[in-house]
Amino acid sequence: MSTQNTTLRGLAFAFLGFAVFATHDVLIKVLGGTYSVLQIIFFATLFSFVPMAVTILADRTTGNFMPHHPWLVLLRSALMIIAMSCAFYAFSVLPLAEVYSLLFSFPLVVTVLAIPILGEVVRAQRWAAVGVGLIGVLIVLRPGATEITLGHLAALTAAFCSAFASVLVRKIGNEERSAVLILYPMLLAIVVMSVVQPAVYQAPSLLHLAMMALVGVCSVIAQHLIILAYRAAPAGVIAPSQYSQIIWATIFGVIFFGEHPDIWVAVGASIIIASGVFVVWRESRTNTTSANTPVLRVRSPRSDTGATRPGE
Repeated sequence: MSTQNTTLRGLAFAFLGFAVFATHDVLIKVLGGTYSVLQIIFFATLFSFVPMAVTILADRTTGNFMPHHPWLVLLRSALMIIAMSCAFYAFSVLPLAEVYSLLFSFPLVVTVLAIPILGEVVRAQRWAAVGVGLIGVLIVLRPGATEITLGHLAALTAAFCSAFASVLVRKIGNEERSAVLILYPMLLAIVVMSVVQPAVYQAPSLLHLAMMALVGVCSVIAQHLIILAYRAAPAGVIAPSQYSQIIWATIFGVIFFGEHPDIWVAVGASIIIASGVFVVWRESRTNTTSANTPVLRVRSPRSDTGATRPGE
């Protein structure tokens, strides 16, 4: 298969995967109006555990499930649970496009965190991109002009924790099995969420239970599609496709929730996206790419399973 056809196939996988993630987020928003996000996470993780476990057991790679860096694996797992909880809450209380706008600050946070954690050297142009992206975040939030709610803070916390967890993957990923990096966050999420269920549980209807199951299934399908995308095409080509979610968010928000993002959200989102794309572009250039290329290698806040591409 030609390089062009392979790249197109990778892009098709990526756009489809992020469309599935957008559908996943619509389900969360619908369910979040009735149930605690902690209950949604519990059932979604339970239902996604079975297909993930089958995938893990099918991995014939030798080795056990004991991590080489247990404390860092535990820290990453905790960060992923916090990020998921905050993102789910933000989706349940804020317009979809607004949440995505704030989550898209993820590559900018990765760029900053990669300095102390990975020893990444960030030069003036990428620092400028981070600064411009921060301006975009401020435009979306408009402190002083509009109320900054707990939902906004949750979205920003989700972006930060996702970035932190993803940079940790780059630090330990070469020494840990993908199965370890996938399994531990899921097990910890099930344990933690089961502990809090007595305080938040509401008996779900059969339809809502099926929707919670679908959240988990969508997550598994989307992650596998994005992994296939990165295997088929260069990271520099695939990474910007995550921003297609803002299109789905706008469409779904209008159709299902009557949401109409104002001009300032659109302007802020455009600035954040442009900054993120610039960071990806800078890292994808051969003469500027360092040994770590943190943003390219951690993929996106929605698809970090810990699995790596061949050759990484």
